[in-house]
Amino acid sequence: QVHLVETGGGLVHPGGALRLSCDFSGRTYRSHTMAWLRRAPAKDGEFVASIRTGGHNYLADSVKGRFAISRDNSKNAVYLQMNNLHAEGTAVYFCAAGARVILSNITSMSAYDYWGQGTQVTVSS
Repeated sequence: QVHLVETGGGLVHPGGALRLSCDFSGRTYRSHTMAWLRRAPAKDGEFVASIRTGGHNYLADSVKGRFAISRDNSKNAVYLQMNNLHAEGTAVYFCAAGARVILSNITSMSAYDYWGQGTQVTVSS
């Protein structure tokens, strides 16, 4: 069984930074592609970033140059560094894991089997 717990959300001013963390519980961490997705108020869920088992990562166009995803296989953890946050970044951010993610579905929420509870990020002055 896989269990994901996100931490690091909070309130930040526009232009500020936050670092989200996700702890993965389970014996199969190294076989999972890890991802961050978000859901803004009154909007559909949105892919933010993912990182494959070998470290190759993908970022949504809207966050390229500002966000970075990384994973620490020794700690079964994945991180999302968010810099220069915009008001549009206000959302609940979810950590997700998938063992059957392929390039054609890596940005699709349905590709991920396990999800955390989410952490709220609010960007406001």
